[in-house]
Amino acid sequence: MPKKYRLFDEHIKKAVELFRKIDKEKTLRVVSHHDADGICAAALMLNALNKEGFKHSLSIIKQLTEEFVIELSKEDFKFYIFTDLGAGQYEFIKKYLPEKTVYILDHHSFDISVLESIPKNIIMVNPFSFGIDSSIEISGAGVVYLFTEALNEKNKEFSYLAIIGALGDVQEKKGFIGLNIRILETAIKQGKIKKEKGLKWFGLETKSLVYLMTYSMDVFVPGITGSESNAIQFLKEIGIEPKLNNKWLRFNDLKPEEKKRLISSIVMKRTKEKNPEDILGNRYILLQEPESSQLRDLKEFSTLLNACGRMDKASLGIGVCLNNDVSKRKAIEILAQYKKEIVFAIRWYEEQKESGHVIKGENYVIINAHDKIMPTIIGTLASIVSNFNEIKKGTLILSMARDTNNITKASLRIAGEDYDFDLREILNKITQKISGQSGGHRNAAGAIIPSKDEKVFIEEAIKVFRNMK
Repeated sequence: MPKKYRLFDEHIKKAVELFRKIDKEKTLRVVSHHDADGICAAALMLNALNKEGFKHSLSIIKQLTEEFVIELSKEDFKFYIFTDLGAGQYEFIKKYLPEKTVYILDHHSFDISVLESIPKNIIMVNPFSFGIDSSIEISGAGVVYLFTEALNEKNKEFSYLAIIGALGDVQEKKGFIGLNIRILETAIKQGKIKKEKGLKWFGLETKSLVYLMTYSMDVFVPGITGSESNAIQFLKEIGIEPKLNNKWLRFNDLKPEEKKRLISSIVMKRTKEKNPEDILGNRYILLQEPESSQLRDLKEFSTLLNACGRMDKASLGIGVCLNNDVSKRKAIEILAQYKKEIVFAIRWYEEQKESGHVIKGENYVIINAHDKIMPTIIGTLASIVSNFNEIKKGTLILSMARDTNNITKASLRIAGEDYDFDLREILNKITQKISGQSGGHRNAAGAIIPSKDEKVFIEEAIKVFRNMK
């Protein structure tokens, strides 16, 4: 085992030893992020606290601001646990919670120099402190999982939630690396997850073949993608009837030889593509869910959790993680609403991309939706736009939208994967000139700024982007 992992494990054990000393009569205040990773982290922590007999109070938030930490300081709690956030807001925590015992279980990067003077009341559990690239080697949920596993081995049964968190943070790139591999192996040994190779189509478990071939861009099939009639004709030509008992056929309805025939036929259709055989990827299957479930494929699971968080229904996401059937049914309804909001956002962008709402430069696109799009999905829009064919690789996509409190949420993405830019650092540089706060990861960063400063923010962004050419 590499030294950095061994040192991190030892640090976790020490943090757990301190945690065991907390009086179980005390209520623990838990705060987590609202994305899929944060929801998984919170669920892991709540499950562990329940096992230990702790009472708890939970908040799921969009961003840990200075104002929110001030509000926390006024509460009558003695113990605080921050999951999937807190490292980047360490100074606020140190300033406003000096009399509290605080655990920060996070994977976001931060200024390592703060560790030289960290007060005894703050226990920072972050792999970044040990030279681990926590943007790709482990998620926030992964950090919480390792902590809870050290606390009680029975918590291994929920190891799969850490993998969902990692998928939600897009840490899987043709496989996992680092500590994520260890956690995945635990989940597989626990009989929770099966890893297999399969078509990259998102929704393979639940969508019909005709739907996937028509609307999915994960596996582009020339002459077929975008046309339902062509998809139906293609399946018939290779000897696969699109319907079974008057229902549209799904991939799992196919016999093994039919699956092989479909895959090879798709490859043949893609012979003029750069990588015609690049249609298969890793799939992570949650074995406790039936084949028809939208939770069986862990990538779909993470999308559902993300929808719950973005639609301000994170509590449903927690219930889903803890296997509550009522929460599952309601969360699926929320996912449908979330998809409608995404479709609306894409249509708005298409209608406005030649207007003043969209500013284009040689290496950047800035989308300012004002109050036309939900601020919680503006990052999703940026990610989608970054994958549009019209956007050249290396283009920076900055998207913005306002909430009801005169605050603007900004997200930064980049088109393509082979670019060594730290988007968090770039966004931090932009926000320095105004009273904004930034955070996130190398490949997906976010910020909040006063809406009145949008013009200055955009001007600074353009300056920074132009200097990067």
